[in-house]
Amino acid sequence: MDNNIIIRELKPVNITGGYLIDGFPYAGLANAIATESLINTTTQFELAGVLDSELFPPVSIVREEEPNFPARIFVNPDLKVAVFSSYMTPHESLHRDVARMMLDWANEHKCSFILSSSAVKTDDDAPLLIGVGSTKEARKKLQDAGIPILKNGTVPGIPGILLNEGVLSNTNVIVILYKGKETGPDFRAGAEICMAMSKLVPGASCDLKTLLSEAEDIERHLKQTEQETGPLKDAIYG
Repeated sequence: MDNNIIIRELKPVNITGGYLIDGFPYAGLANAIATESLINTTTQFELAGVLDSELFPPVSIVREEEPNFPARIFVNPDLKVAVFSSYMTPHESLHRDVARMMLDWANEHKCSFILSSSAVKTDDDAPLLIGVGSTKEARKKLQDAGIPILKNGTVPGIPGILLNEGVLSNTNVIVILYKGKETGPDFRAGAEICMAMSKLVPGASCDLKTLLSEAEDIERHLKQTEQETGPLKDAIYG
């Protein structure tokens, strides 16, 4: 079966010098909650494209009466920010394809930074949020935002691949790491990640009280989608 991920842009995208934010959920839902919250609480994000693959579940996600592809691209032309937003968790076999697809798209559109996030297990004394940068410029961006930098650790999945490929291609990749829980991250972690992203993206602003309310609702929708698409994923991956 074809692993290729197809990007169908619905309108011209100009984010030269801007940011691409990875919103795929994995190892919990906090990353997807954070990016959905950013889209919903920041004005002027518009649908600019969709992502599709033979290995994505064949499903339409209906929200507010409107059918949606499960993976979409939202763009804020004023902030020069693009978000790859997804209601579904990509299978592990797709992680390399998803990461390389995002890197290629970011380079094609001349983005300056790629932002992602991941859960990690850390010491109890470690900060709630820490960061990793693929380049000196990325690490300076974290320092300027007041986000501590991880000294030693492991970053799994798509964020880890983004970091490794970013080192080889000299692409600025920043991954925000948050303390994972035994039961997985919740909407509060998503809200905190969104706040951290707003520190890294010039012009983005988030209100934590509004974020918490928005993120809790988003988490509920994402969990419902994961449950409903489970049988479809089982049919594809076995």
